[in-house]
Amino acid sequence: MSPRRSVADALTTRSAILDRSVAIASLEGLEGLTIGRLATELGMSKSGVLGHFGSKEALQLAVLERAGEVFRAEVWEPVVTAPPGLPRLAALCEAWISYLEREVFPGGCFFVAAAHEFDGREGAVRDAIEVRFDVWAARLRKEAGRAVEAGDLPGDTDPADLAFELTGLIMALNHALQLHRDPRAPGRARRAVQARLGPVRTPGA
Repeated sequence: MSPRRSVADALTTRSAILDRSVAIASLEGLEGLTIGRLATELGMSKSGVLGHFGSKEALQLAVLERAGEVFRAEVWEPVVTAPPGLPRLAALCEAWISYLEREVFPGGCFFVAAAHEFDGREGAVRDAIEVRFDVWAARLRKEAGRAVEAGDLPGDTDPADLAFELTGLIMALNHALQLHRDPRAPGRARRAVQARLGPVRTPGA
């Protein structure tokens, strides 16, 4: 077997491990991941699974990264072409709601679940989760700030406050969908976002 083929096979195997790990962790938490379980489900040896990551913590961090790739593809990438400011912020909120409504992850928002699991702990996994929330909040603040500068939101709007409120709305939606299985929750979330952001002005209009 050529070295190039060996590397490609290793990457394919690693990707399969991560995909299965994300599915498990979405429903059972990052601590639900065990090397033995993954080996059994994937038809591998424990050493074969562990060899791709080195430790359970490294596996958890890699799973967070893979889940982040999915989130970006579902929520951020579809709206990057929207005009900056309120149009992009509104489109982002719609994509965020849709991501939960469509159950992209079977256990709801992967990162909300991970935060609940690790927020009272210390360590690299908790820190990685916190960083992801911080980066996302910064993105929300940036678009809110642009909307204020453009006059699409009241001048006294605090971008940090708005980011906080929008995050709270989405967390409430996640809770309603996952705990209560409430099919009306996405509609409520959309109405709440629309009430908070107001009408979206078409650029040039």
